[in-house]
Amino acid sequence: MELTRLIVKGGVISPGELREIVNMAMNQGLDSISFGSRQDIIFPKGFKDFDKEDFGKFHFVYPDQKSGNNIVSSYVSTDIFRNTNWLTGNRFLYILEEFKEQPKLKVNITDPKQQLVPLFTGHLNFIASEHEDYWYLYIRLPKWEKIEVYPVLLYSWDLAKIYYEIEKISEEDAVDIEMLFTFVSEALDTNNRTIDKPLNIPFYPFPYYEGMNRMGIDQYWLGLYWRNNLYDLDFLKEMCDLCFECKIGKICITPWKSFIIKGIPKDRKLEWEKFLGKRGINVRHSLLELNWHLPVAMEWALNLKTLLVRTLDQFDISTYGLNFGISEYNRDGHYFTSIVIEKNELPAALESIKIRDTYNVLFAKNFDSNTREYIVHSQDIDKLELPTILIELSRKYFEELGNTASETAENLQKKEKPQLDVYQCQECLTLYNSEYGDEPQGIPKGLLFENLPETYCCSLCEAPKSNFRILEAVEN
Repeated sequence: MELTRLIVKGGVISPGELREIVNMAMNQGLDSISFGSRQDIIFPKGFKDFDKEDFGKFHFVYPDQKSGNNIVSSYVSTDIFRNTNWLTGNRFLYILEEFKEQPKLKVNITDPKQQLVPLFTGHLNFIASEHEDYWYLYIRLPKWEKIEVYPVLLYSWDLAKIYYEIEKISEEDAVDIEMLFTFVSEALDTNNRTIDKPLNIPFYPFPYYEGMNRMGIDQYWLGLYWRNNLYDLDFLKEMCDLCFECKIGKICITPWKSFIIKGIPKDRKLEWEKFLGKRGINVRHSLLELNWHLPVAMEWALNLKTLLVRTLDQFDISTYGLNFGISEYNRDGHYFTSIVIEKNELPAALESIKIRDTYNVLFAKNFDSNTREYIVHSQDIDKLELPTILIELSRKYFEELGNTASETAENLQKKEKPQLDVYQCQECLTLYNSEYGDEPQGIPKGLLFENLPETYCCSLCEAPKSNFRILEAVEN
């Protein structure tokens, strides 16, 4: 899918900038735009390049370009959801302003107490600590297999320069967390602070982020969501004009293909409701509708979501606090929803044959995506089996809710390797499952694949141990 992205730093854009973007799109004959999972704006195939003299302040990433990553921030959550006390909207804006050059790596700048914006989906993840103006940094560079914690807390006004230094160093081969810390410490004079306790990430149910909601004493915030992620340009243009009239300076894009307007004056609330009503805008979708993350412009994913939502609604199933993701098979397994539905790849040998798609279902440990640990529930199942599985997982979630102690990110990072794993021979597709071992070859139950002797070979075709590839790693 050839899509053009417009970088919106931190997901924060002014009504004036959005109105300019709307006019650009309308001049090209478009009638809608979409939002991306990294709080950017997405234009459909055919969107043309622009003269930089006319639109130089906007950073577009075109289909043939690989560079250009957005900074994700939880600015959108400030003042409306749970927050770390010292982390205000203005602090977010000041920090974002320090990032002058477009990052090559993915950067997240977030508050751990909010649930709307994922914490660990970046290459560099700055997460607020309890100490005013100090941040944890969790790093997973593109070639790294696991996330690492930077050994000190970082000062707010050092974040940008530390990022740019790490960006330069990250291009080196075989760089690790110790090397990063050493190089950055030698290159920069920074105001660090010792980590006196691990990062604590409290678990709260996923918030409802739509509709008109009270904000303080005399203001409201409005969340708007379209099922198909195609936002009408005429509507957006008129909405920007209404923001001007109400002296609203910022519009916030969420990672959930929606946006939020904060600071609607109490005496203008009725005017906004009339505006939405005349346009026929639904601002009270059910939780079944809202809590889904879909790939942009993929009709199969939207159709699958529609089927699942209708079925869950028919059976009157509650999904409060859960969120769901639909994606094509992700080899890296980088997700940020509590339940994930993966569409399997069609084997190349079968591409010419019309066969039904199959899916895998995974869920985050304790249904908390911030653990970054996913458990495989079902594999290679038909679409018609998915509703039953989601109902089962929903019931499991409510049965376990409140029964598990919260874990710190530090504990998660240092946790021992999973107790079980499954590997597959690439020659004949035979499985080695550590739960059962390989008794004919004298391998006991429970022995992890990495602990097998190097002389181990496939019990069917005798391929060497090096021919096996991991399928999954789960807890016993």
